[in-house]
Amino acid sequence: MQFNELFASDSGDDNMNDESDGYSSATNSSFDEDEMSNGTDAMETFEITSGGYYDIGDPVIECQYCGANMWYSERKNKCCHASNPKFSMCCGSGKVQLPLLKLAPKVLQHLLFDNESCESKNFQQQIRMYNVMFAFTSPGAKVDNRFNNGRCPPNFRIQGQSCHRIGSMLPMSGQNPRFAQLYVYDTENEIENRMHGFRSKSGVDVNIVRKLSEMLYEHNVHAQSFRMARDRLCEEGVSDLKLRLISERRNDGRIYNQPTVSEVAALIVGDVDAAEKRDIIVQKQCGELQRIDEYHTSYLGYQYPLLFPYGEDGYRPNVRHRDKGTNIRHFTDITQSEQNNKDIPWEEATKRNRLTIREWLAFRIQSRSNEAQTLLRSRRLYQQFLVDGFTMMESERLRWLRKNQSKLRVGKYHNLNEYNSNGETHGSNTGKRVVLPSSYVGSRRYMDQLYFDGMAICSYVGFPDFFITFTCNPNWPEIQRLLGSVHLKASDCPDIISRVFKIKFDELLSDLTKKSLLGKVLAYMYTIEFQKRELPHAHILIFLHPSNKYPTPSDIDRIISAEIPDQDTNEELYNLVKTHMIHGPCGFANRSSPCMKDGKCSKYFPKQFQPETIVDQDGFPVYRRRDNGHTVLKNGIQVDNRNVVSYNAKLLTKYQAHINMEWCNQSTSIKYLFKYINKGYDRITAAIVPNDDGTSNQPQNIDEIKQYINCRYVSPSEASWRIFSFPIHGRKPAVERLYFHCEGQNSVYYTDFDRINTVLEKPSVTESMFTSWFEANCKYPEAQNLTYNKFVYVKKKREWKPRQKGYTIGRLIWVPPTTGELYYLRLMFTHVKGPRSYNDIKTVNNVKYDTFRDACFAMGFIGDDREFIAAIKEANHWGSGQYLRLLFVHMLLSGSINRPRHVWSKTCHLLADGILYAQQRIANNRGIIFPIL
Repeated sequence: MQFNELFASDSGDDNMNDESDGYSSATNSSFDEDEMSNGTDAMETFEITSGGYYDIGDPVIECQYCGANMWYSERKNKCCHASNPKFSMCCGSGKVQLPLLKLAPKVLQHLLFDNESCESKNFQQQIRMYNVMFAFTSPGAKVDNRFNNGRCPPNFRIQGQSCHRIGSMLPMSGQNPRFAQLYVYDTENEIENRMHGFRSKSGVDVNIVRKLSEMLYEHNVHAQSFRMARDRLCEEGVSDLKLRLISERRNDGRIYNQPTVSEVAALIVGDVDAAEKRDIIVQKQCGELQRIDEYHTSYLGYQYPLLFPYGEDGYRPNVRHRDKGTNIRHFTDITQSEQNNKDIPWEEATKRNRLTIREWLAFRIQSRSNEAQTLLRSRRLYQQFLVDGFTMMESERLRWLRKNQSKLRVGKYHNLNEYNSNGETHGSNTGKRVVLPSSYVGSRRYMDQLYFDGMAICSYVGFPDFFITFTCNPNWPEIQRLLGSVHLKASDCPDIISRVFKIKFDELLSDLTKKSLLGKVLAYMYTIEFQKRELPHAHILIFLHPSNKYPTPSDIDRIISAEIPDQDTNEELYNLVKTHMIHGPCGFANRSSPCMKDGKCSKYFPKQFQPETIVDQDGFPVYRRRDNGHTVLKNGIQVDNRNVVSYNAKLLTKYQAHINMEWCNQSTSIKYLFKYINKGYDRITAAIVPNDDGTSNQPQNIDEIKQYINCRYVSPSEASWRIFSFPIHGRKPAVERLYFHCEGQNSVYYTDFDRINTVLEKPSVTESMFTSWFEANCKYPEAQNLTYNKFVYVKKKREWKPRQKGYTIGRLIWVPPTTGELYYLRLMFTHVKGPRSYNDIKTVNNVKYDTFRDACFAMGFIGDDREFIAAIKEANHWGSGQYLRLLFVHMLLSGSINRPRHVWSKTCHLLADGILYAQQRIANNRGIIFPIL
């Protein structure tokens, strides 16, 4: 039994993350279960209209636990119809219990919900500016406004890290008061001071500012606490006054979220006594800003006084989940020990019984008939809140990684034995640091591993057949019905956009995989991304069964069209193509189109007329675009078939959105296709980090967590998608990464404070997935003749056992020839079946060799530089042409190649991969052709 043929899964699922933490990354559905019944059911709220459109209905079902308004398609168990559906997206099926927000003061209700008066319209348009005027803290984030140019809906998009800062109670001499200082300094001229703090006052109504000021002083507990400090400062004889902003709360967070002044602030005269570590001590006067901890209970209340007009508490880190046995939507009495939040430190609280930031946010952004809509109806300020909330989520997890990576170390078993014998006793003196692992969803390593997994699927089931891009349509009737009734636009509610898109995407995936709309599907993979104009879209790769391929141009024409339909015979499809599948117009007709680069369309539109579909020499399809006189009027410009984006008529009719379908071919373009769909989030392409001396050379110490944060862009739709714990990647079948090592080189995990001899005494220190494979070959005689999908590795027990159901694909980790014996070990065990030890792998024709390299030579694997040719060919399955060329250069520099010209002659067609494409991109001309040497 080969190691790379051994792995199988009990369930076939590949859930790589804990969904309770809001970082779900993969979903894999079984193909033999129907999520949606073909019959009618009274609980089904969606319908297929006469034209074929898939309408999901309205969110008319209330969660039985928290009362959130949900779509029936969002129910927890989708494989069957339920008369009493349960939902987990809002409150985790009842485990999350929080107090509901009460109605805002009448002034704020008028400004938010009155859509007739000029005053309310002004407030709704400038709500972010009004909020900043009364915010107690300053936001620290780089706002990206490049796309708020009038051509796209307005959105709040930040780059880098977000944080909140607060200064002293009084400004320094000669400086103007800002943020919380406006509640303390020169309050007789407070309105003028607030107006003076903005360079552009156009559109700001002084009467609105005055009303909001009076409202906050009357109702907001934080404004009252700063007014208390102001009154004390006005007293004579107070020289050293400080204000403590208290983070700890004594009452239960499941019942109370509106504190009193004494609970949020305290005045201190003189030295500061012992305080909770997240408390904020505001000095009387200093020129420094201090950062507020994301776990501070009033973190959001200080930044968003108009969203939380009473100063309600935000996320609290030690709130327990709902107790078992409590009444639904009613909380019974709790014990005194549960009320005392200090019984169990929040750092020690597990995710199973303590509220997370993601759960708090997911609960808060739900619409309920018995809860105030202040937060959800705040338009652009709501966008900012979502982005801020998501950065809180990321900070929570990244903080854990940074804190624990400083302790967690990994070393080789053989090396630890040497350190122990040399007198090194503590783990802090050995090992290597891990910065941002591939387990962190969205990291560069995470996306790279998904790419390798995709190539493994491609190697197992063949090349993909279709590449589909599905983009959200903000004008879907469901969105317009829901938001039109409350006078909101789609851009004002990115959470609704994400939820509707998720429902429709699940149905699309079901159509493709379960209902076999395009044919029987063997495998699929998808990635969810977010456009710069704030719309989620999915990239989907479909692998069809060999009996359902579309090999000829006539077959392609049956499912893919790049033409405008006849308006007289199919008016509905004609209008859908006109609305969703017309590119541009661009080129000479519209030089300001976003696709224009250096005076030409970067997508190569308009295309040429094509009488029949063909496949060009690079394997790309050239779809039929006949000059049949069919045209549409787009943005005042008449366009024809040359501007049509390829589509499938059935999918376009059912989903009424931009659904681009492309036919794939067995060519080298497959690698770049996988690279594209696993490129990850939108981020800066490069970052220059200065050294200590101020130069911009490459730094000695690389902080990958900091680089990830600084280069990252975050937008409201992506934030809401992640808050709801929707997956960003999925695939079927699952892929398991198979690790191997030389003898004594298995990884051992330990902490800084572990003694090495104690680590070495652990029974599991010599065990690994690879060594357990040897034991399985000894334990199961049938393992000698088995291949894929017959065994499963149980990580907790560190053993292999026969598979019960499902299957996965095993992917061996690739290693370069420069790794020496590890590389030759990999060569050997891909051909040796059923070995029970390392010696069995080294044995060829009953002769045991000393090294794996000698065994490979005896097998005929190496010699005449064949191992280097094989390495380049194997790397070609997943590496780009640039990587292959770098690999070849490293081989040359190592001096280990005997005949470099021979290696070049055997691999030159692979090493030249991508050069022609790069030259075509530089010249913006797909017609450039040159022969490969």
